[in-house]
Amino acid sequence: MPSFTRLAALAALLVSSGSYVAAVGESGSGTTTRYWPGITSPVKTCDINDKPLAEGVTAQSGCTGGTSFMCSSQSPWAVSDSLAYGFAAVTSSNPSCCSCYKLTFTSSSIQGKTMIVQATNTGDDVSGTQFDLAMPGGGFGQFDGCSKEWQATSSVWGAQYGGSDTNQCSKFPSALQQGCSFRWDWMQGQSNPTVNYEKVTCPAELVAKSGCSVSG
Repeated sequence: MPSFTRLAALAALLVSSGSYVAAVGESGSGTTTRYWPGITSPVKTCDINDKPLAEGVTAQSGCTGGTSFMCSSQSPWAVSDSLAYGFAAVTSSNPSCCSCYKLTFTSSSIQGKTMIVQATNTGDDVSGTQFDLAMPGGGFGQFDGCSKEWQATSSVWGAQYGGSDTNQCSKFPSALQQGCSFRWDWMQGQSNPTVNYEKVTCPAELVAKSGCSVSG
């Protein structure tokens, strides 16, 4: 498993916005799902009020009685009509934490669009070629930190897996509304499209938000 380094000082050495090159690593075809866990590791985390925690990755998860929750700043965003950045969970059986992947969608109305994601979480319910995209309103997933952090209810946030099947973003906390709308705007409301994936060098913008990068 790679070592992790907080890279605020080194982010400038990475590629600039929209620029990425293929790195040594995996490629192939896969699937996507979505979730918003309320927790994440091994990256920058926030307290219950969405404020960055000084202890960062060492803080105990809010799902297990701790103070650490996923920051709203780790919501996905559109760089252009055809390119987006975000974060994802990958399989816990062979994790590549803090690695980045270029996902090219191969199905639905967003076929041909590209999303660069950084692996910032793992799940034993995530398959080897699955990318569980982190987006507010995507469902709590296996572990629910949102009910505690955001007072989330199923009537607005929807099912545990997949979230709501209608756009409820206007009812979300203001800090999460833009990330929630990403699903309905840039992704055009498409559910779990397939992808071709390729490991790439992380854009500096993702590293700046996560504070995490692979070294060695």
